[in-house]
Amino acid sequence: MTLTAQRKELELTGDTFGELRESNDILLDGPALQQRMADDGYLFFRGALSRSGVTEARRECVRRLAEAGRLEPGTDLMDAIPRREGTGSYFWAELAEGNAPLREVLYSGPMMAIFERLLGGTVRHYDFTWMRAVTPGGGTAPHCDVVYMGRGTKNLYTAWTPLGDIPRSVGGLIVLEGSHKRHDITGSYLAQDVDSYCENGPVAEEVRTGKIHWEHPETHAPWDGAFSHDPPALRKQLGGRWLTADYAMGDVLIFSMATLHASLDNQGDTIRLSSDTRYQRADEPIDERWITGPQGEKPIAHGLAAKRGRIC
Repeated sequence: MTLTAQRKELELTGDTFGELRESNDILLDGPALQQRMADDGYLFFRGALSRSGVTEARRECVRRLAEAGRLEPGTDLMDAIPRREGTGSYFWAELAEGNAPLREVLYSGPMMAIFERLLGGTVRHYDFTWMRAVTPGGGTAPHCDVVYMGRGTKNLYTAWTPLGDIPRSVGGLIVLEGSHKRHDITGSYLAQDVDSYCENGPVAEEVRTGKIHWEHPETHAPWDGAFSHDPPALRKQLGGRWLTADYAMGDVLIFSMATLHASLDNQGDTIRLSSDTRYQRADEPIDERWITGPQGEKPIAHGLAAKRGRIC
């Protein structure tokens, strides 16, 4: 099988590509989870979440996709076959709003228990839920999450939850082995904040008014927050292997803010449904962009209210 990321073919040799290490053997051991996270930059669990619970969450998501005209008429909704004249990959937070089965999977039970052991205390999750419905085609470029959510504690973790069985041909997540330790190369990138902009720079007005969403901190060109758009070249630069798995409902992959990750391109014929959610200790500072406002307002996310000017 040929696998691609960002439309570039990946080398699939033993030195360049491999399987994620499973951590079910230490699922109940908090100190061991903490040590493995420090060692690997990720934790991968098979079947740690309720498969029936994830199935119900998926059922509600595909119902909403069908209602919005995103699925091919006459097909089984649970197969998530995209409409033939669809517009490509999309990121749709509304799939999570008021989705009780999804919230049950992501914010209670086994998921919260894992994070309580990993963090060694009471856990708070972000109020914003990231949902991805990725149609056949490209995937997500290599990046670290801290550039999007680094205004609170850095002791923050992402859970990537497949909301369907996702073989690698459908574009599952890939993690760059050992990348969380390569601060010699990633250090200046990890210090960035995508919603910060150069107040005295050439595109300040465009950022302030939303004509440019984010600016690259060095070139001041429009930016998507990615570290690279060339996964094969990035692997050669940092070393290590791209790691992945054939994911199943009930699996969960957890990783640190400094772990470089991306997704394989979706070479299948179905929508890849997954969620990204964030968790931290409740007693540590939290990024104000991702929590509900004092009067119940939705999180400001990456909107204009999140922009912060700096003198460059």
